[in-house]
Amino acid sequence: MGRLYDSVDGRLAEFITRQPVFFVATAPAGAEGHVNCSPKGNRDELVVLDDHTVAYLDLTGSGIETVAHLRDNGRIVLMFCSFEGPPRIVRLHGQGRVVTTDEPDFAELASHFPARMASRSVVVVSVTRVSDSCGYGVPLMSFQGHRSQMDEWAARKGPDGIVAYWEEKNLLSVDGLPGLATGPGSGRGSPDRAATAT
Repeated sequence: MGRLYDSVDGRLAEFITRQPVFFVATAPAGAEGHVNCSPKGNRDELVVLDDHTVAYLDLTGSGIETVAHLRDNGRIVLMFCSFEGPPRIVRLHGQGRVVTTDEPDFAELASHFPARMASRSVVVVSVTRVSDSCGYGVPLMSFQGHRSQMDEWAARKGPDGIVAYWEEKNLLSVDGLPGLATGPGSGRGSPDRAATAT
């Protein structure tokens, strides 16, 4: 029942960009490291750049696993499920890279997304394998709406508070791999630039 595709064509792009949530999985290179899977809300925060490239806006969180794993080995898979309508699962395997808010190409990438003060990077995925499967085991669920807490939290923290949070929570992965660095020009980014880039 599953199929392979040569690229992220128009129909696949329409399907994945309209899903309100998707899942990102990564793992460190070592055999002992922890595999990570993160849910991502999609408020126009995922785009198809071309038929082999997708990108999503990475928002601040209490962990930094995806960023650390991508810097370690680049492996990533994105999974999209239809919780309403016909059943379907789409997976995009590929190599990912992290572009933080102080890097030269961040502004151009960020222009594809709504401005979010909590933004800490854009993840760009070069897609090497595109597949779908039936999704018969995925339950039917009704989408009620996106949560507002992330934007409210970021507004309360402000840019300096978000940087302080990165320094407290986002320096290392659970396995001790480097996440966000600190200091000017270090690749840690700045929420000021993230919020105003679009």
